[in-house]
Amino acid sequence: MAAYTFFTNPMSRGQIARWALHEAGADYEQVLVDWATKPAALLAANPMGKVPTVIHHSATGDKVVSECAAICAYLAEAHPEAGLGPSADEAADYFRWLFFAAGPVEQAVITRSMGWDLPKDREMMAGWGSYERTIAALEGHFESNNFVCGNRFTLADVYVGSQVDWGLTFGSIPPNEAFVAYAERLQARDAYKAAKAIDNALIEAAKT
Repeated sequence: MAAYTFFTNPMSRGQIARWALHEAGADYEQVLVDWATKPAALLAANPMGKVPTVIHHSATGDKVVSECAAICAYLAEAHPEAGLGPSADEAADYFRWLFFAAGPVEQAVITRSMGWDLPKDREMMAGWGSYERTIAALEGHFESNNFVCGNRFTLADVYVGSQVDWGLTFGSIPPNEAFVAYAERLQARDAYKAAKAIDNALIEAAKT
């Protein structure tokens, strides 16, 4: 049995988790999920039926992890040999920007794409304030840092980088120089290329 069971669909955020699994060097078995028919094993592990969901068949029992940011953080802990978790000096940036991307960035991008406008006098009630301030904060970090943790790639970059990479592709994040350069650094990684090749092949196969 593989160390991980990976429930995914190539047309989903499962692409983030696959990239993380490859970066960590994790041995996994994929279970492709059709939107109309969710496998019983997935629903047992994650009653929401969301993908990606990962089950780690560890020495102390099965561990279920969902939510892409959590999967990235978990894999960094579970595979210290990969060296992709934060050092003590990097932990502040690692966790700050990982959760910033999972919270304010995700919310700001979704709110804007849905055409939902926050009243100016109520922006402070929202965790992201405004799309413009959220994007400016993220851009400011990458204007002076190659990765989330300065000049070293970590698994936080899989999640944060996916937000930027997808945002540039679909127009939800502006093609500013700092974002484009960051995405290009990530796209050059072998694990990124390997994971994308698998998902792209699955997408093409589904068209036939």
